[in-house]
Amino acid sequence: MEYFLIKERLREEIKNSNLTTVEIAKKVGVSPEMITQYMTTKKLPKLDTFAKLCKELDLSANYILGLED
Repeated sequence: MEYFLIKERLREEIKNSNLTTVEIAKKVGVSPEMITQYMTTKKLPKLDTFAKLCKELDLSANYILGLED
């Protein structure tokens, strides 16, 4: 899967969560600025943070990574 597609799926799911970046950041243990960076820059979350994002936002890691549609 291409990098930009992973970023796009992650960005869309964060936006669709109806949570603020502050709320998401608290749930996964990073700063709100880091959540914003995941959405707007080339920065991807570390593996443990990615796992927490998937768990807290009820996301399918396989979907975000392009392993399933």
